[in-house]
Amino acid sequence: MRTWRPPDVSSVTMLPIPKRLLCLPRNAQPPYPVMVCVQGHTTGVHVSIAVERDDNRKLFKVEGDRDFGLGCMARGVAAFCIEQRSFGERRERVQKHIAEHGCHDATMHALMLGRTLIGERVFDVDRAIDYLETRRDVDLRRLGIMGNSGGGTISLFSAALLRRIRFAMPSCYFCTFRDSIMSIYHCMDNYVPGLLLFAEMPDVLGLFAPRPVVIVAGKTDEIFPIAGVRRAFRHLKAIYRGAGAEERCQLVVGPDGHRFYANLAWPKALKELGRLT
Repeated sequence: MRTWRPPDVSSVTMLPIPKRLLCLPRNAQPPYPVMVCVQGHTTGVHVSIAVERDDNRKLFKVEGDRDFGLGCMARGVAAFCIEQRSFGERRERVQKHIAEHGCHDATMHALMLGRTLIGERVFDVDRAIDYLETRRDVDLRRLGIMGNSGGGTISLFSAALLRRIRFAMPSCYFCTFRDSIMSIYHCMDNYVPGLLLFAEMPDVLGLFAPRPVVIVAGKTDEIFPIAGVRRAFRHLKAIYRGAGAEERCQLVVGPDGHRFYANLAWPKALKELGRLT
């Protein structure tokens, strides 16, 4: 069993609200490869560096390898951890009734404006990359994005839509829409009206080809079933094959459920980041 030790977060810069955490590794030299890290339905971005949301001086043990900022820094990779809309410090605080996972109001408001919460969150990722472009200590030729669950959602859609992203590692989201959000209860921030009339999930991620992707899944994930993951991956692999980049499309399956699997995913991720120039 791995012994948990309090993290060293002294190399983390906290930028103004809405909170963003810029994490720079001490065991590497700039310009660093950099990952945009997005949490899913957790208590917020603070999970990425294993400190309490309401008191960042207090540490806590993160389950499921979701401490993405610490995981990046330990491997010589910078992490730009951003707070997703309706999570953490951007959660709903005004309404008398707040849905369990906090994404109801933000999703409904986006729809009323002819938008989707997924689209607005991808917009935030795009603005995060704008900020990274102002820095000389990160290497945007080795710019990636990662996240688990709802973070995997935005990792996937950001990869499909944002050309500056060079590598993607979505975790516990990639599947078919039919096997996951169309057949199993999910929060409403997962839905894009009309999308399934035109594309399945591997078609969406196929827009990222031929850029490298490492997909992470859990063998016993109950809301993104592994049979659907494998079905979608075969489809995605065919798209990458057509783009002449079949070897740059990889699937990692962990032995348990809905979580990230750092020890399985990072070796493949570091290899792909190392190939980018």
